[in-house]
Amino acid sequence: MRIGDFRESYEHDEAIWPTRVQRGWLGLLVLLLLCFPFGVNGYVAGVACLLGIHIIAATGLNIMTGYTGLISLGHAAFMGVGCYTTAYLAQRGVPFILVLPLSGLMAGLLGVVVGLPSLRIKGLYLAVATLAAQFILVYVFREWSSVTGGVGGVTIPAARLMGFELRNDHSVYFLIMPVAILLLIAARNLFRTRVGRAFIAIRDRDISAEVLGINLLHYKLAAFAIGSFYAGVAGSLLGYFYRAITPEYFTLELSIFYLAAIIVGGLGSLLGTIFGAVFMTLLPELLRVSVSYATQWAPGATSVLSSMQQIVFGLLIIGFLVFEPHGLLEVWRRIRRFFHLWPFRA
Repeated sequence: MRIGDFRESYEHDEAIWPTRVQRGWLGLLVLLLLCFPFGVNGYVAGVACLLGIHIIAATGLNIMTGYTGLISLGHAAFMGVGCYTTAYLAQRGVPFILVLPLSGLMAGLLGVVVGLPSLRIKGLYLAVATLAAQFILVYVFREWSSVTGGVGGVTIPAARLMGFELRNDHSVYFLIMPVAILLLIAARNLFRTRVGRAFIAIRDRDISAEVLGINLLHYKLAAFAIGSFYAGVAGSLLGYFYRAITPEYFTLELSIFYLAAIIVGGLGSLLGTIFGAVFMTLLPELLRVSVSYATQWAPGATSVLSSMQQIVFGLLIIGFLVFEPHGLLEVWRRIRRFFHLWPFRA
């Protein structure tokens, strides 16, 4: 049982993993992530790759919405910008070590443009403005055939790492997961800086933040730029993962997916972002597996159950938000408190 948590210095108080136990669990997690692709089939490795991409994209949206209070419904479009930038550069022989940051920067620059109205409008009005950007960008993806390939889409050459082509899901995993971990660490450190704390101040009370000397336009645009950069990198990795991309990947449904992920996981928390991304990624897969097992006893139920998957998925999310509005993060905190105080009651 934990009986004390003493912080003896400012560095200790600001440490990301302050205790040996936490560092030990972290080391074990890294070891498991390294060994994971060697013990699973291609399908499971592919799901893990998608999970890493979703974590990166959801982290970017949580920086904008959860930490800064700027609602965005155009996150999928920013991913599309990163993905098509990757396709354009990769087809011209640019190595992926440069393609990833350049794709993120392109999406970040567009995020600054889309974020310009955030000084004048906020809340639902800002959400509508980003929704307009979503529709505009999807239209561009469909019509700018010389760059995006139009409705038919484009193909992306495989990434190369130290002379090896990352063609299958097992090899792409070693590209996606390290990038996801690095970006999560970068986001965690961001909120220990003046910029990250300014984001939180704007979220809590933007007028008071401005009175304290925080430049609202500067920091709101910075939030859009950083969040869009994460989306652009996620879109770039999505391109390397699928290797063939069409505009149908970046619809409003994907933007809603990420918004639901950060709400289910917990707004304003990186750990909640991970929980939400895991929930939103694995739940459809679990439902799909359940349908396949159910058809063994009732073969005619395939069409009925398949059409009900989205309904069940939506009902589970609604039910979860009704009974646990603070997200999966709050569930995790209660579990931690129980074991920290066990065998005593809180």
